[in-house]
Amino acid sequence: MNRLDNKIAIITGAAQGMGASHARMFAAEGAKVVLTDVQQEAGQSLADEIGEQAVFVKQDVSSSSDWDAVCAVTKDRFGIPNVLVNNAGLYFIGQVDEADPEQVKKLLEVNVFGAWLGISKLAPLMRQAGGGSIINLSSLAGMRGIPWHAIYGASKWAVRGLTKTAAYDLGGEGIRVNAILPGAITNTGMSGTLDEDQLAAIPMHRSGQPEEVSQLAVFLASDESAYITGADHVIDGGRSLW
Repeated sequence: MNRLDNKIAIITGAAQGMGASHARMFAAEGAKVVLTDVQQEAGQSLADEIGEQAVFVKQDVSSSSDWDAVCAVTKDRFGIPNVLVNNAGLYFIGQVDEADPEQVKKLLEVNVFGAWLGISKLAPLMRQAGGGSIINLSSLAGMRGIPWHAIYGASKWAVRGLTKTAAYDLGGEGIRVNAILPGAITNTGMSGTLDEDQLAAIPMHRSGQPEEVSQLAVFLASDESAYITGADHVIDGGRSLW
């Protein structure tokens, strides 16, 4: 417990799924947490559940002005943020040549441009704080070709590239940037239940739980990972082994 004392964290896409799990676990470990999402009712309900350590701000991560508002609320309520979890994301699958162009643009705006915006807004603040940790949510689809995942996969490959370059650019200022690459995780609102054949393809023969990803995020946000940056942290039950 209290592994995140003195941490002020912004977690995007925190109204449900992994984002909500991250928010609960970060607060349990002592962090002050700013939850953001487009889902206002669910996000506010979670902030109320967590209590004084949390505040909710409605945010579209692809909006620069929304990021400015989030940063302003964070500084006013808790102080200068030193942790960012770029968790917000859109997901759809389909044949590569049948995707709707507007749907493609929106997904890339949220998954890639939104993550970059977060880094661009938070890095100057983390310099003031003397350093920080940025955690970008990529995916197993960002490290291998998966049928029907061309657009989503492209966005998550881009997040990995963004992570590695940002880690290089910001490392000298004490700002670490890492990526988490989840495989099949239950109860995220982004994927359905796996069938027997899909489970058999996972060496551990089960899906992961949001809390297992949150434990990894806590580690990367904490000082325990002080010499780790620019890395891909795969959490997939071994699915990527073959």
